[in-house]
Amino acid sequence: MSLSLDYSGFKTLLLAATLPPVPWLLLAAWGGWRLRRGRRLGGLLLGLALAGVWLSSTEAFAELLSRAIGGPAALSRAQVEALRGQPDGAVLVLGGGVHRHLPEYGGGAPKRYTAERLAYGVWLARRSGWPLAFTGGIGWTANDQQHSEAEIVARIAAEDYGLPLRWIESRSRDTRENASNSLPLLAAAGVKQVLLVTDDGHMRRAMRAFEPLARPLGIVVVPAPVGLRDDALSRFDDWCPSVEGFARVRNIVYETLAWWAGR
Repeated sequence: MSLSLDYSGFKTLLLAATLPPVPWLLLAAWGGWRLRRGRRLGGLLLGLALAGVWLSSTEAFAELLSRAIGGPAALSRAQVEALRGQPDGAVLVLGGGVHRHLPEYGGGAPKRYTAERLAYGVWLARRSGWPLAFTGGIGWTANDQQHSEAEIVARIAAEDYGLPLRWIESRSRDTRENASNSLPLLAAAGVKQVLLVTDDGHMRRAMRAFEPLARPLGIVVVPAPVGLRDDALSRFDDWCPSVEGFARVRNIVYETLAWWAGR
């Protein structure tokens, strides 16, 4: 069996090497090597690596990273309910990945970030009275025979939330295409205001993609981030490793790298 590494595979490998815990593990290996050979600073490098592994798995470190990069604040309930009765608005949820098939569901289902975004999008739509839209294709590494994110999420929205999507955009493969494909669709329907729903780590990059395209179409984009924490620094377990902390740190690091890369 041969293994070919195409461009997308190389990007995946490079990304894996830059996300926690791999950099810390490499630092630990280097420190261990220096320590074994009697080199100075080997123990310090090893200690830093172990501390990095611990911290990069905590909610507290994720919160510190989130505050460091900044981003829009959460919409208040009053702000959302004040939108009720205003015409020409829409809630647009950005896809964040799906499972193509889960045996317990007998079909596809949203991954964590998509599920959180969809749940918040439904919450916003019901309280603002604005219709719901979703944008998400199949991704650059998927094949064309797979169901798109939008198709899977449309079924979940209708069957599980009882709120069918008004608009479905299923061709986009990344954030830029989310913007370029969905905004003309909404503009053609007369939409003038959009509540843009994605997680807090992704919001800066999403707004950078959406705002320049929205202005010429006469659409105002309002960020509606999900996943923010008021305080994740005060409790003891905030500083203990957890699945949630590890996932959030990885996501923030990924989004920061994507921001620097201009993606």
